[in-house]
Amino acid sequence: MKAILKKCRIVDPTSKHHGKTCDILIEDGVIGQISSEINISGIEEITSPNLHVSMGWVDLFSTIPDPGNEQRETLKSGAASASQGGFTTVFITPNTTPTISTKSQVEYVMGSNRDGLVDILPIGSITKNCQGKELAEMYDMNNSGATIFSDGWNPIQHPNMMIKALLYAMANNTLIVQIPDEQDISAIGLVNEGIISTQMGLPGKPSIAEELMISRDIELLRYTGSKLHITGVSTEKGLEMIKKAKAEGLKITCSVTPYHLYFQEEDLHNYDTNLKVNPPIRNRSDRDALRKGILDGSIDCIATHHMPMHWDDKQCEFEYAKYGMIGWETCFSVLVESVGYADELIEKLTTKPRSIAQLKTSRIEEGASACLTLFDPSIDHEYAKEEIKSISKNSPFIAKTLKGKVIGIINNNKFNRSL
Repeated sequence: MKAILKKCRIVDPTSKHHGKTCDILIEDGVIGQISSEINISGIEEITSPNLHVSMGWVDLFSTIPDPGNEQRETLKSGAASASQGGFTTVFITPNTTPTISTKSQVEYVMGSNRDGLVDILPIGSITKNCQGKELAEMYDMNNSGATIFSDGWNPIQHPNMMIKALLYAMANNTLIVQIPDEQDISAIGLVNEGIISTQMGLPGKPSIAEELMISRDIELLRYTGSKLHITGVSTEKGLEMIKKAKAEGLKITCSVTPYHLYFQEEDLHNYDTNLKVNPPIRNRSDRDALRKGILDGSIDCIATHHMPMHWDDKQCEFEYAKYGMIGWETCFSVLVESVGYADELIEKLTTKPRSIAQLKTSRIEEGASACLTLFDPSIDHEYAKEEIKSISKNSPFIAKTLKGKVIGIINNNKFNRSL
């Protein structure tokens, strides 16, 4: 592709152009020139009244259930949805059918999307079939390209299995990702345990199920000296434990979902099954602590936990609905609505997740590869169902007016316009 980004504000703290409004020339997938003004006839010009540009956004934890449940999302539709949300790289959980537990499954994901607009990278399972009983072929999967390991939506329950995973990660410079959920305690819960769950007549998931798992994994991390990323943190106390572990010098990072920043448990009073997620939406105090954690830097990055579900999985009684909501296409808008826009927010989508995942940093400088996200933090827009690129439509944000919009992405010498 060959195009000029006109009058765009550059948001990249690693670049000497950070904070400047410039024209950017893109030629054959490379940033050819950055200047106050570039005029070349016959080249496409990409413009918008309040155009911002950053390095491409990264999601460390999301789901595309292909193979096995292509009626919910395919790799192709997932790429379209991620691109619509501004993501150039997404890591997908191993909870497919079959699971990403072997080198052939890693190669299926990487080969199916080679040189696509969005880089879809597989998270290899820690245990065979994500069952928590026996280690999977982590070495072979690593050799085939998997650099992050997790059992995804089935967090490791047995401490000895977690120790083995952490030791493997330390020896091979890979990363373990864990959702904090002690399932012996939380198994029957549907929503956050508290006054609201009682009023709704639904069994609750207590905060202690999350906090015990975080506490346990911090102890195992201290024992092994490895590194760990905890995703989907939803409680104030859990975040405080992670902050203390960081201060101690442990190699721990964490991420939060956009929906945990936006909603609080009182929003569930209408029994919207799209708000049935795990970890559950917590109380207002927890939500506000997470918002503060974004602003003060104690939360490292954003992970959408994008989870497409078929219509039948959500159009039913709350008790029988499955967990999860789609998240890529509303991620940026929900972040802006939750904590307001600041350039530092973009670091949670770019430099921080890239560093955690050990991805190559694609800074906005002349001669660098053009891996870019274009956005406007000031646009008000209605999230319309007919505009959703995901096959699944399980979002509580449909028909809501939100601020902030992705304009498009540039990656792998391709451009997709979202707006």
